[in-house]
Parts: sequence; C-alpha cells; structure tokens
Amino acid sequence: MKLMANATLTMGVRNTMQTRLSKKRLVILTVLSIVLEGCSISDWYNGYYAEGVAIIKGQKDRNAFYDAESPQMKELRRKNRDYCREQASKPENWVARTGFPNGIFNSGMFELCMINRGTPTYEAYGSMLEKKRRAERRARGEIVPEHQ
Repeated sequence: MKLMANATLTMGVRNTMQTRLSKKRLVILTVLSIVLEGCSISDWYNGYYAEGVAIIKGQKDRNAFYDAESPQMKELRRKNRDYCREQASKPENWVARTGFPNGIFNSGMFELCMINRGTPTYEAYGSMLEKKRRAERRARGEIVPEHQ
C-alpha cells in the first residue's frame, strides 16, 4: 500500500510539474508570437496595404478621368501635350535646381500651358476642384476665409 501511495504521489507530482512546465512554455510562446505578429501586422496594414490601396484608387480615378473624354478631346489633349512639352523642355525654360547644372524640365510651365489651352492634366483638374470646394465651404461659413 505504501508503494502504491508513493507511486500515486510521484505521478501526481510529475503531472503537476509537466503541467507547470507546459503552461510556462505556452505562455512564453503566446507572448512571443503576439509581440512578433502584432508588430508585423500593424506595419503591413498601415504601410504596405494602405499605400497600395491608395495607389490603386489614384490610378483608377486617373484612368476614369482620361477615359471619360471624347475622341476629339483626346486628340486635342495629345496635340496640347506635345506642344506644351516642347515649350517646357526648351533649354531657356529649364528650372535651375541644386545638383542639376543644366536645369530640369519646367513642370509648372507645362501644367499652366495645358490649363490655358483647355486640357488640364488630371492633377491640375484635381487641384482646381479642391480650390472650388474650398471656396464653396468658405461661402457657407464652414471654414475661415483666406487673407484675413
């Protein structure tokens, strides 16, 4: 009987020790995986995923803007783009920048040329819409008027 009691006691102690050891391992493993997974998921979601979604949305909006034009407008845009690109890329119109001894393409001149000729680029069109929205909000009193 004494032998059986010792065996039972030994098995109980052994099971308890195994349970404690496995619980410790499980806790350490769980904490470690949460820390590693938590960081990488937030980095992926806030960085890679959000940036990719924004790029795709911008590309769809840009394509929709250009695809909505009539064939005549597309032809006019092509002619204006060629003319404005030629004007902005002339050496006398280059913009001086540090590190570029010969200057760089005058993108501001290109944008203004496209707007003045009636075919604004997608970026210029978005900027014009934003100015219009701000003016409307200012007129409704939602935002403080500029230059006060």
